[in-house]
Amino acid sequence: MLIPNLYTIKKSEKVDDSNFKVQIELNPNHEIFGGHFPNNPITPGVCMMQIIKELTEGIVSKDLFLSKVSNVKFMATINPFKQAVLDLNLTIVHENNEVKVKNSSFFEATNALKFSAIYKVLNR
Repeated sequence: MLIPNLYTIKKSEKVDDSNFKVQIELNPNHEIFGGHFPNNPITPGVCMMQIIKELTEGIVSKDLFLSKVSNVKFMATINPFKQAVLDLNLTIVHENNEVKVKNSSFFEATNALKFSAIYKVLNR
């Protein structure tokens, strides 16, 4: 985990070969929220992108490098004191040396983020 203690995985479910549902809980007391922004904490978009990468790495059991983002839409702010629990729907396709990911991240009935990316598999 690049940012320790930022979130915990509450549930993870494999729907089928390429679709996964993961529920996470953000740690509202994490120091990152003190600076982003004081008295109005918002989950940084780059942190959400990192969370998606880490979840994908866990699912495919590979180290990944972000190669291309084809779509990223932040549709609602995520305040960890109000929306700590997030549901992430991931479609993951592993082809050759690439992993393609489509994500929708929700809290309650609100779609907060849509994200599509291609990751390169790192050979270590």
